Amino acid sequence: MKLAFSTLGVPGMPLRDVVRLAADSGYHGVELRAHPEEPVHPGIGAQERAQVVGEFAGGGIEILTVAGYARAAAAGPDEPVLAELGELVRLAHDLGAPNVRVFPGGGDQSTAEADATAARRLAAVAPQAAERGVRLLLETHDSHPAGADAARVLGPVGHGSVGALWDVMHTWLAGEDPATSYAALAPQLGYVQVKDIASADDTTPLPLGAGVLPLTECVELLSREGWDGWLCWEYEKRWYPQAPELPGLLAPAREHLLRLLADAA
Repeated sequence: MKLAFSTLGVPGMPLRDVVRLAADSGYHGVELRAHPEEPVHPGIGAQERAQVVGEFAGGGIEILTVAGYARAAAAGPDEPVLAELGELVRLAHDLGAPNVRVFPGGGDQSTAEADATAARRLAAVAPQAAERGVRLLLETHDSHPAGADAARVLGPVGHGSVGALWDVMHTWLAGEDPATSYAALAPQLGYVQVKDIASADDTTPLPLGAGVLPLTECVELLSREGWDGWLCWEYEKRWYPQAPELPGLLAPAREHLLRLLADAA
């Protein structure tokens, strides 16, 4: 498995420093938070996009994902959401990123309505994503926190350019055990976001292995199933400014994941 981390953990950090941090800490790739607060977002132009590609290529680090904030199941007309998804797909293509992260965002709609809306929109953008060599990954999050929730959307879409992003915290908070989550997501699984927290009531990010999330069980399961994709640490420093700084935690987290992988093998 390859290891990555999300720039959500280093909010606002210049990309040159992100690349150096990844290389120095032994990570293979980076999940880029695509937001106007950050150096990378759909509003940057061709020259800036080329500079991003150059920075990462020069450091030998892969761009795993453009982590957007489009909400596939959001209430309202389709057009604005489809336009946002299209912009993210084009950005990912220009950066050479294979994935775009998508949230469900169904809000207070009925389950059936949110599922149908998300499936319709993802299916509409799927051909564009396929043409550009990009995959849309619906994250287990907010209105669809469990693997079973995401699977209800992805099944009707039935397109290879639309898959799942397994956030192990949200499936755990939803009361779903790792084996059940994996079984639901495996046919469309893009990669896995790992993290750790103190409890269901305190989701302040912790160093990997210091909390209650079933990371050992997840890694053992993935290894047993022969899954060889990416593990990406999403340390939510942006939302918890009081949390310790990420850079000093990256190397120990890598060692922790490598130990879990070695034990699983």
